[in-house]
Amino acid sequence: MIWRSPPGTVITEGPLSPALSAQVQDLAAVAASADGVAPLSEDVLLQVRSAARGDDPPYPAESRDLVLTLADGTLAGFAHLDAPDKAQDGDASGELVVHPGHRGRGLGRALSGALITGTDGAGVRLWAHGELPAAVAFANATGFTRFRALWQMRMPLASLSAVPAAAAPDGVSIRTFRPGADEEAWLAVNRRAFAHHPEQGSWDIRDLLLREEEPWFDPGGFFLAERDGRLAGFHWTKVHPEGGTGGAPLGEVYVVGVDPGQQGGGLGRALTLAGLRHLRERGLAEVMLYVDEENTAAVRMYAALGFSRWSTDAMYRHP
Repeated sequence: MIWRSPPGTVITEGPLSPALSAQVQDLAAVAASADGVAPLSEDVLLQVRSAARGDDPPYPAESRDLVLTLADGTLAGFAHLDAPDKAQDGDASGELVVHPGHRGRGLGRALSGALITGTDGAGVRLWAHGELPAAVAFANATGFTRFRALWQMRMPLASLSAVPAAAAPDGVSIRTFRPGADEEAWLAVNRRAFAHHPEQGSWDIRDLLLREEEPWFDPGGFFLAERDGRLAGFHWTKVHPEGGTGGAPLGEVYVVGVDPGQQGGGLGRALTLAGLRHLRERGLAEVMLYVDEENTAAVRMYAALGFSRWSTDAMYRHP
């Protein structure tokens, strides 16, 4: 499908070819270098790379990709939108990026308009990673309102020495993830732990297996807590090759979850500290995490461990 766009440009919707997928990844890298923050999330990049591999079916089949190209075929903008989701009140959520060299020409407005008009009346939610001033101005000018925010918090791992040790509750043992054996049990607990979280709680086996295929995946940094032979909680860590001070590797509390029936007794704290100590033992100096701005209990817990707010990713909604 072709949409209306500024003179000398064209917006096309459809599956990404391997060549176009590579161009989208290059566009995201250029924008990240210019803005100091990645414009596309891990999940969207996984979908883009799935297109590059020609996965059949694509991941996921119901998402939408729009590309904006110049007359000479240069890729100047990209927008992605997942399908409307009942867990998000029927809204569709996505992300949008315009090449830094082609901003200020109405390309972002054209892409967002194409996304909105193609949703059959569903609301549209777009992430503004880093909540940069230009993104805020764009949202205000195009009818989007701030809807949700994630804080990125960071801490120096050296400060762990001042944090008291936290043993697992009685009857709980902690081990590492076993690829090929623990997927279904982990997915079941993840769904229960994040039943009200629109992104994390909807993961299925393909979401998990795609991440197991990523270069950063390390089962030795994926901790599972068991009680009476059943999974009670987990802490999955991640290491970014760069992103820390001076471009050094940066650890991440990728996701921590506790089965609602197993909450209490300090299990979440014990799992969090197990992962943090693992990252410190790997020689990392810093660690980061994402937490919902409104999750004040989690913010307090992380602040008590030594984390402080680093940046904000905001979601803006168009009705």
